Amino acid sequence: MGIILWLIFGALAGWIASMLNHTNDQQGWIGNIVMGIVGALVGGFLWSLIKDGEFDTGFNIGSLIIAIAGALIFSWVMGKMTGRKAI
Repeated sequence: MGIILWLIFGALAGWIASMLNHTNDQQGWIGNIVMGIVGALVGGFLWSLIKDGEFDTGFNIGSLIIAIAGALIFSWVMGKMTGRKAI
């Protein structure tokens, strides 16, 4: 059951990030899931650097905001590397 919740959480974070980037039509649901999961990893890593190694685990609004921020950062970096706006 845990992997399904992580996929749903990743999809939600990726979808919100793609809505903020105006790239929802280009990505599709698989792109949203990938962006959300990678965003959660990036956001969690950056948050642990800021909070001196503390991780915010679990499904809560703080984790969702961190995942969305990470997805936006990931999308921005990918856009700079590829010249496109999203994945």
